[in-house]
Amino acid sequence: MNRRGAENAERRELGEEMRQLTGAVIGAAIEVHRLLGPGFLESVYHKALEVEFQMRGISYKSKPPVAVNYKGYQVGEGELDFLISDVLIVELKAVDKLAPIHEAQVISYLKMTNQYL
Repeated sequence: MNRRGAENAERRELGEEMRQLTGAVIGAAIEVHRLLGPGFLESVYHKALEVEFQMRGISYKSKPPVAVNYKGYQVGEGELDFLISDVLIVELKAVDKLAPIHEAQVISYLKMTNQYL
């Protein structure tokens, strides 16, 4: 296999791993919402999702800090809701409707962690 073929195979493998991981996380979130339903504070869903991740054996970090850098200087710090297996950001929202600021927040987190959408 040539170099390009090996790179493509690696991308497909990573893509499949990410699909499995996101599927597991979405399944956990659906289970939490199915049992709790709407109307709770975000903190309640956060704790319930931690329990569900633990029960499903999903590796996660809860509320990990992330540095905000500007021209090589750390100028602040953000906080993710969850970082799953060091590759997947989960941002919780307990709102009726997502607003543009919620999307901007996630885009900022992706930039801060050098992750992709």
